Amino acid sequence: MADAILFNVAASIVEKLGPETLRKEIGLLFGVNTELEKLKRTVSAIKAVLLDAEQNQADNHQVRDWLQKLQDAVYYADDLVDEFYTEALQRRVIFGSKRAKKVRIFFSSSNQLSFMLNIGHKIKEVREALNEIKDSRDFYLMECFEDTRVSSNVRETHSFVGKEEVIGRDGDKMAIVKLLLDSETEEDVSVIPIVGIGGLGKTALAQHIFNDENVQNHFELRSWVCVSDCFDLKLVVQKIIKSVTLKSPEDLELEQLQFHLRKEIGGKRYLLVLDDVWNEDAEKWRGLERLLMGGAKGSKVLVTTRSDRVAEITHTIRPYKLSGLDNVNSWSLFKRIAFHKGQEPENSTVLALGKEIVDKCSGVPLAIKTVGSILYFKRREIEWSSFKENELAKIPQGEDGILPTLKLSYNHLPSHLKHCFAYCRLFPKDREIDVQKLIRLWIAQGFIKPSDGGRCLEDVGYEYFMDLLCRSFFQDPKRDDQGNVKRFRIHDLMHDLAVLVAGTSSISIDRSMENSNENIRHVSFDSKFSPSWKLPPSLLKKNSIVRTFISPKYNAWHGYQHDFLGTSRKKLRWLTRDAILFSFTSLRTLDLKALNIKKLPNSLGRLKHLRYLDVSRNNIQMLPNSITRLQNLQTLILSHCRELIRLPEDMKKLVNLRHLQTHGCRRLSYMPRGIGELTALHSLDRFVVADTGNVTRHTAGLSELGGLNNLGAELSIENLGHGKNIALEVKAANFKDKQHLQSLVLFWRYGFDGDQTSVVENDEMSLDDLRPHSKMKALKVVNFMGLRFAGWLSTLNNLVKLELLSCEKCQHLPHLHELPLLKELTLYALIALEYISDMESNNQLSTSLSTPRTPFFPSLTILKIRFCLNLKGWWRRSTIAGDNSGALGLTTATTPPLHQNQPVFPCLHDLEIRNCPHLTSMPLFPDLKSLELMDTSFRPLQQTMMMTDASMIASPSTITSTPPDSSSLSKLKNLLISQIKDVESLPEGIGNLTSLQSLDIVECPKLTSLPEVIGNLCLLQSLKVWECPKLESLPEGLCLLTSLKLLKIDKCPTLSQRCMREIGEDWPKIAHIPKIETD
Repeated sequence: MADAILFNVAASIVEKLGPETLRKEIGLLFGVNTELEKLKRTVSAIKAVLLDAEQNQADNHQVRDWLQKLQDAVYYADDLVDEFYTEALQRRVIFGSKRAKKVRIFFSSSNQLSFMLNIGHKIKEVREALNEIKDSRDFYLMECFEDTRVSSNVRETHSFVGKEEVIGRDGDKMAIVKLLLDSETEEDVSVIPIVGIGGLGKTALAQHIFNDENVQNHFELRSWVCVSDCFDLKLVVQKIIKSVTLKSPEDLELEQLQFHLRKEIGGKRYLLVLDDVWNEDAEKWRGLERLLMGGAKGSKVLVTTRSDRVAEITHTIRPYKLSGLDNVNSWSLFKRIAFHKGQEPENSTVLALGKEIVDKCSGVPLAIKTVGSILYFKRREIEWSSFKENELAKIPQGEDGILPTLKLSYNHLPSHLKHCFAYCRLFPKDREIDVQKLIRLWIAQGFIKPSDGGRCLEDVGYEYFMDLLCRSFFQDPKRDDQGNVKRFRIHDLMHDLAVLVAGTSSISIDRSMENSNENIRHVSFDSKFSPSWKLPPSLLKKNSIVRTFISPKYNAWHGYQHDFLGTSRKKLRWLTRDAILFSFTSLRTLDLKALNIKKLPNSLGRLKHLRYLDVSRNNIQMLPNSITRLQNLQTLILSHCRELIRLPEDMKKLVNLRHLQTHGCRRLSYMPRGIGELTALHSLDRFVVADTGNVTRHTAGLSELGGLNNLGAELSIENLGHGKNIALEVKAANFKDKQHLQSLVLFWRYGFDGDQTSVVENDEMSLDDLRPHSKMKALKVVNFMGLRFAGWLSTLNNLVKLELLSCEKCQHLPHLHELPLLKELTLYALIALEYISDMESNNQLSTSLSTPRTPFFPSLTILKIRFCLNLKGWWRRSTIAGDNSGALGLTTATTPPLHQNQPVFPCLHDLEIRNCPHLTSMPLFPDLKSLELMDTSFRPLQQTMMMTDASMIASPSTITSTPPDSSSLSKLKNLLISQIKDVESLPEGIGNLTSLQSLDIVECPKLTSLPEVIGNLCLLQSLKVWECPKLESLPEGLCLLTSLKLLKIDKCPTLSQRCMREIGEDWPKIAHIPKIETD
């Protein structure tokens, strides 16, 4: 990484010394203006030839040696310039009045003079050293300048979905699926290895197989575990259990874990995928194999590995050797990546060159994709020819050529992306990486440069990330509801590439690090870290040049995390808090997460270059006041420091702070006064309002949020009071101007004292004045005590998610059905609410929908209504005034069925209604995929089952994805019916739910029978009946359900007896089901 980084470090120095007026102002202040100008010229001259030196160093050892000598001097110059500007920044920090500013400075007069003399000598020394190195080269280097902006020619794949497409593997898939479905094997549990070189797509093929419909239907249980190069039996067993149960097992011993595992897989036909196995120790494999033998006959273990030795020791079925793609599929993949919209070029020469280049990639998908990504940005024939002849020709064929092929893609990156990618070597393999965390780490190291358009660094960093994702350096992106990538992974081979290009100055400490490079600048720890390991001697030196220190994590070495900073009885001999770690004076990033730290030393304030500090999940009660000397600090993460009681009083001195995270700091009861002066803040996840009785001169009020208009992401306002003082103060918070804020949580204090009328008025006034910007995408309101919500809520046309929780007095909701982008709505514990819509009837709603306006909830996909104990219906009155037959879902000769002329949710997929015992009318929901009804009326479901196309309102709201000839609820896959007191039998319409896969019937005390039409549910895989004491038999149609894999009957005494194995009267109806559980 040194070569690529050096250019950017030099660029950073020139940038800091760039503004002439600022340089002269500060230079004159310290008497070093002339030296600073000379230093800028020297560094600029060096920077001009660094890019050419990078290109030539591989073939010229003189260039390589020259760069090595230059590296230390350039880094030292960067530290020096940063120290210089930090000193100047500290002197600009305002402490109050102008008079106070003149007299209250950080250092005494004698110290100021000492600093001026020292900084002058240091600047001169480093300039002379740089000049000597610059003039020492006796070889020619061409001056080369580079545009540091991200290329605007970004591919359309920036918007690709996370599900990876598999090309050219249909034959391989069919062959392996056939092996998996074959139950005529000698062993109960068989092992099939897929073996092949890295980059062939073994994992992608295994995922394709794992999610195949036939495979899903064949196995009762499926589990996916990424093993990687850490084959620890206990860890692998934990991962399997977590994959099966979706819960992390507690800190159990291996004996307890193996019992848990055998219980989960015992007697079940399961599929276990062990991805990316490297272990070649046969005895370790046998230890795991013995634990896996309890599965039913036909169980399979699918292993992906690069190693023939691994395949040899694991297989019971002949290993499947995966080859490269054939020419046709290789070309198909390449042209999709290399050419615009996958269209072959008209230029026949480029076409021929492309096919020759593809042949060189040996059918390896990862190599094809990376080379294609390079060539996508080359348009001219001469560029393609040059690439083939001068770069690709140097790469050997076969497996040894894959990493050099990938290196080509790195070589073609702009320099600003090279160090961003190389920095990723600090992350462990096979781990998801948080995008925003990575961007903040990049910013801390100075890798992200401001754009000409004035965009914030975080947005530029996200563009850098997307460019690397586009070029296939990253993979498996996971997106949020707004389409932003939140997490991603790095392919193993790409991680190997990052290690290669990062060089020896960036390391992840493992057993072999005792004699590593002296010039270590970036440090993390291997996931298998043990405190018994010896550390590189260079880390034990004071004044180390380390710029990144990411400590080992709890899950990497279990109980030993308490030892890391010498905070427990078992103190490590190689690291103590003050002597070593806090003498890393060049640190930009310090991650001390989850180390059981109780107190941070005052020496923390010496780390004047520090930009990123993570001390989350520790037992810290207070931060040292010296932290306020860290004027360069950009990110401070305190999340889940559950003992933290306050933030430093002088937080306002952290003038460059961009991100402050205190989520989970449950004892933090107020924010410090002056926090509103941190105008650089881009994210503040919590603002805790002080209790009325605890307001002092040290506590911040809501008005301090008024000027923080750069805030983005999510902000939670907690402990809002119900008094008039809060109602008067919230307007000054100025939320309507915070256009970057995407999510807002308004959390009122639970309970109140005083007059209820005043509380209602105050809360309604507060909410009115808390109006956010119209760009808001998510809103949560908790413990609001008003009778009605503010009218602005129905004007948030960009709102995607809305949660209204525990608003116990609320009687009226705003019109929500026209919010065009609302996807998820949750109503919880709105105890006083009787009707969701204030419209007088569903006919009135129908009339409003018949006008050419926004359809009824046009984007809503998830609706949850819970504990709305007095909720009666969606509309205030029934279809005919004075006649509640419609509200009850009943019909007479003169009254049309209630389902006629009712609005329809056009996109609703998931509906959950719990503990709403009086709810009897709802809009129709024909396109559901999941439905949960608990302690509520059965009638909304019956109404939707009865609907026909003709019964829908003739308005835009009826445009659904249901085809005209399909029945209502034909897409429903999961149905839970629980605590329905009045249901005696399921309706005949349940037989039309032909996509149903899971049916749970729980605590229905009057249920006496299941309909015969249940035999129509040909895809049903799971049927569970709990606590239905009057249900005494099963329908004959049950024997037709050939896909049914699980039948569970609990607390149904008569039915359980009738289902007893071999002797029960209903046994012939269920004998074909693989797994039957009765109490």
